[in-house]
Formats: sequence, C-alpha cells, structure tokens
Amino acid sequence: MAAFHGCALVPTMGALHDGHGSLIRRARLHGLPVVVTVFVNPTQFAPHEDFGKYPRTLDRDVALATQCGADAVFAPAAEDVYPAGPEASRQEAEAWPLPPVACEPGLEDACRPGHFGGVCQVVARLFDLCRPAVAVFGEKDWQQLRVITAMAEGLAGRWPGLRIEPASTVRDPDGLAMSSRNGYLRPEQREQALGLVRALQMAASAQRPATAEALMRSTLEAHGLAVDYAVVRDARTLLPVQGFERPTRGLIAARLDTVRLIDNMALPICR
Repeated sequence: MAAFHGCALVPTMGALHDGHGSLIRRARLHGLPVVVTVFVNPTQFAPHEDFGKYPRTLDRDVALATQCGADAVFAPAAEDVYPAGPEASRQEAEAWPLPPVACEPGLEDACRPGHFGGVCQVVARLFDLCRPAVAVFGEKDWQQLRVITAMAEGLAGRWPGLRIEPASTVRDPDGLAMSSRNGYLRPEQREQALGLVRALQMAASAQRPATAEALMRSTLEAHGLAVDYAVVRDARTLLPVQGFERPTRGLIAARLDTVRLIDNMALPICR
C-alpha cells in the first residue's frame, strides 16, 4: 500500500483536539495535500499502560481534521501498518539503532522502556506508506520530536528530502497544555494539573539549572503531583547542562493518580 507521495503529514493516535488542529493548520501552509493519520499503535504501549482504554473517536476525528483543512484521513488497520505482524516489523526496525536522544537522557526512555522503539517503528512505517515531503510534530512531546528528527536525519536515504517541522504547544486558556489524556482528569484535578505549567514558569526565573530544577520539583509537589522527572536539559541532545549558555528546555513528567502528564518549555539563554 503506497499512498500520498509529497504530502504534508500529521501523524496522530486520534482523540483529536485543537492542539492537533493547530498541527493540521500548520501543515496547510506548505501548499501540499495534508494527510492526517489516525492509528493507535500497540507497540509503543507497555503492558501496564492504557492501550486498551485509549480513546477511539474516529468519526469525530475525521470531522475535526476536515474542519481544520485536512485533505485526507488515513486510518489504517494494524495489518496494513504491520502486514507481517508487529514483531516482524519490530525486528526490522531494530536493524537500525535508536538515536542517542531516544536512549541516553533518562527521561521518557527511562520511564517508559521500549516506548521510543515502538514510536520509531510506527512512524517509519507511516513515512514508508505516505512518503511525505514534510511531517509536522508538536513540541509538547519534546523528546519524541527530537527522536523523530534524529531518525529522519539518520535514515535520510530512506525518505529523501523529508523535513520534520515542529509546531508550538497549544494551551487551554488556563495554561494547561492540550492533551488527549486531559480527558482522564476529574474536574477537581484540573487545578493540580496546572502545577506543570506553573513549575515551568517558576523555572524561567532561575539563574542556574539546578535552581530551576529545585523550583520545578517543589512546585509540582505543592500541587500534589507525583514527579517522574523535572529537569533542565540541552534542547537538542536532552543531556544535562551546567548553565544557560546553550538553548535549554525545562521538561516535566508527573502523575495524578493514574493520569500521567508531560510538559516542557524553552528556558532563557545567556543570563
């Protein structure tokens, strides 16, 4: 199955919201046919994660994608993405080692072992099927954006000329980053969830990365959030930094009961 050569691609797992809509509108700026993929990928979920519960809302997704300017919605079955089965596709994907940003930072790679192997596996298959000229990914999952960018650069001969384009995080009026998982929050948890963006805003006032990290952690804990990580890292490699001389990102992952939320923000440079 080959499909949409030269398109602007927006890969998603569905349950679309206006954050996805912003990616679609960004893709339209390229003057190419815009293709939105909707596929809940089983290989990027650990056994204890929410693959079975992940929302499937295809009719609503198609309506929103069309409203935002998509020319096509590609919602393949698992056998279309993995015709020989997910395990055979995984073995093929593992022939190319994951880029360092997928396995060295100790962030999502440490919290969700195997996750980026599954992400690279499915995104590579979608690139093979759709042959895009440009693919748009949101900055909200910053490590994923860096991993996909590194994969596309490392396999440039497989997808000649493909460009990975970042799109800014879209936030609700109260500042919470839009996410399909926000729908799992109970109404009374919304204020607690705002601890993520408030922690990042606190970090922006720090003079040193270590101070920024301490401020983020204390803010998250004050909101009753269980912290997976709250760190300042080099924006490209996601490795630790000693100062703000290079572009940096504050990155957070925290949990409210069973709901896991992530956020990140660029931090000032050259203080």
